[in-house]
Amino acid sequence: MYVWPCAPVLAQYIWYHRASMTGKRLLEVGAGVSLPGIMAAKCGANVILSDSAALPQCLENCSRSCAQNNLTTVPVLGLTWGEVSPDLLTLPPIDIILGSDVFYEPKDFEDVLVSARFIMERNPNAEFWTTYQVRSANWSIDALLHKWDLRCVNVPLREFDADRECLAGSALPGRHSIQMMIITMKRDPLC
Repeated sequence: MYVWPCAPVLAQYIWYHRASMTGKRLLEVGAGVSLPGIMAAKCGANVILSDSAALPQCLENCSRSCAQNNLTTVPVLGLTWGEVSPDLLTLPPIDIILGSDVFYEPKDFEDVLVSARFIMERNPNAEFWTTYQVRSANWSIDALLHKWDLRCVNVPLREFDADRECLAGSALPGRHSIQMMIITMKRDPLC
């Protein structure tokens, strides 16, 4: 049960856009303790939480976070990045995919984007809202975005009051270098 520094930043973005959350259909991937998903559910979104099917402790953490926040009807699914599963195939329509610090290990970057792309193929207007901690200037997803016909818009943290060391009374994100981006399908794959 650990909240990574990117989670409060993504939760802040959701809070900043809380008026538009009611009725939105969200899937949080790699949810862990689920701070962004819990925030979205508290703001009126229909949320599904997910983490790796191979990590039952992470799925239990999602369930515990829901219980502690009186969100007992929020589904928790085992979805592993880069793998097609019955739960992935039977997802209901999704408007927004949430991912806090899912770009942690470069070996997982493509699996994360392939999973997001698969969901967006079924939901062409879906957006992938993600925050990540800059860990190396040599790590990039640009080539993978191009490969999978995705585009990315960086969202400056100052646009949603997240450009400070303390958010909502928490010392997370601290002095970590955190970025926010929104990934969507390219509207014209020839671009």
